[in-house]
Amino acid sequence: MTSHDLVARAHRLADGLLAPHAEQVDQEGVPASHIEAVKRSGLLGLSAPVAYGGSAAPGAVARETAEILAGACCSTWFVQTQHHTPVMTLAKSELPVRERLLGPLSRGELMSGVAYAHLRAYPRVPVRVSRERGGWRFDGTVPWYTGWGLNDVMLLAGVTDADEALFAFTDAREQPGLRPSTPMRLAALTASRTVSLELDGLWLPEEAVAVRAPYAVWAKDDRPKPTNASPAVFGVAAAALALLDDDTADPLRTRLDEVREQAYALAEHPVPHEHLAERLALRTQAYEVLMTATTAAVVAGGGRSLSLTNRAQRLAREALFLLVQGQTAESRAAHLKALSDSKFV
Repeated sequence: MTSHDLVARAHRLADGLLAPHAEQVDQEGVPASHIEAVKRSGLLGLSAPVAYGGSAAPGAVARETAEILAGACCSTWFVQTQHHTPVMTLAKSELPVRERLLGPLSRGELMSGVAYAHLRAYPRVPVRVSRERGGWRFDGTVPWYTGWGLNDVMLLAGVTDADEALFAFTDAREQPGLRPSTPMRLAALTASRTVSLELDGLWLPEEAVAVRAPYAVWAKDDRPKPTNASPAVFGVAAAALALLDDDTADPLRTRLDEVREQAYALAEHPVPHEHLAERLALRTQAYEVLMTATTAAVVAGGGRSLSLTNRAQRLAREALFLLVQGQTAESRAAHLKALSDSKFV
């Protein structure tokens, strides 16, 4: 645990607003007032450059704040966590859009969503980008977009005819060439306002582009990211353990701390492409503790756990969501192998 000011802010937000209303949010949706509170907290600029109004906090602080928010209200955490990828993308970009958007995003004046996970489906190309009128035309389907109606802008990605990964910003609203589906009804995190996006000739100018790189180069940089255990897994697991008596919780808490320590040590490793198998193994072990903790919370609650307004039941559904959040073919294969090798089979 750290004493960083942003960690204290995350605790205040979690304890004063997110956790007390988490069951209501789960049933009714993340309200705009929650997002405004996140913006005011300064947490949207957590990893952003100081020169642009951010805090440039170390990775340990980013992970701890993610645990706190996810453990309090996973739906709100999931909406706001989308924002950090656009911020870091702009921080590394040398294109003109950096100067237009990095400051407002770093200061929490705007919040961004992301529409890029479909790039990991390559060589299948759900979103194709082509040259048109001095800018770029987007066609295809974004299967998942979180935070519709809450985000101000989005970072949208596709693959060009030259096999480049191209990322560009646009307003997060219906517009010519961009049509959202109705919000999806999901078993967990329906509250996150997730939709699919139909792109039919969406045109964006050259100055909206944040990244344009050969797909192979982008994919090499992206590959390590989904192999690390998500801090949200530890946050939700800890919230479930808090519902148990000490005799039940203590052994699981010890195991959770062990896996977290090892996973975070690898997250700090200076070479992100090393130890990928070990990272995936720890990701799977984190899932095992998560599922055990949330199952124990449901068992401890008995019949009350079946109520949709019950905390243990909500955490168990959030755990199901986290099992597949950020999943790739590689992480899926590693997880399935671990499950098939389980001593319980």
